[in-house]
Amino acid sequence: MIYEVRTYTLKPGTVAEFEANFAKALPAREKVSPLGAFWHTDIGPLNQVIHVWPYESLKHREECRATKVEGWPPPNGGNILNMESEIYNPAEFMRPMGGDQALGNIYEMRSYTYQPGTMGEVLKRWAAAVPHREEYSPLAAGMYTELGGLNKWVHIWPYKDLAERNQIREEAGKSEHWPPPTREFLVKQENKILIPASFSPMH
Repeated sequence: MIYEVRTYTLKPGTVAEFEANFAKALPAREKVSPLGAFWHTDIGPLNQVIHVWPYESLKHREECRATKVEGWPPPNGGNILNMESEIYNPAEFMRPMGGDQALGNIYEMRSYTYQPGTMGEVLKRWAAAVPHREEYSPLAAGMYTELGGLNKWVHIWPYKDLAERNQIREEAGKSEHWPPPTREFLVKQENKILIPASFSPMH
């Protein structure tokens, strides 16, 4: 299984229109392959939409994208300023994305870039720590890049609201098992607070 994460930066004030057009076109596209998740940014880089597509393999992705679907891609009115795509491999401890997963009203996407050659050790340390962290809230996704920005680890956490996020992060930080000891390998950290679209399977 692989996951394609597509991030589109839109003109200010056009996110709602983009989501509405996406929602109308999605049923036809999902006859080819399912959507994993769809969010827009609320805190962090604004006017972004992020959609995640699960595929069995790169070949499966190519076959799906080569399939002609009426009305797809949805009209965007020239409002897309930038498009990015990255291919991720799921960590062994990640539950599959897809299907109806009502996990939270907001999602925090944390993106860490690690030093080249350290991802194997990073995954090992995360695997040991995640079960302890999930005593407080579930991991929505944990995956690392195969194509795109390399040496990148992304973990996504659902919360009821920002107050719950702050509370859980404070409680989890008191555990001797969290966060996983990977700071020695870190190059860069980023985060975004995301709002799921009404049609997002992960909401």
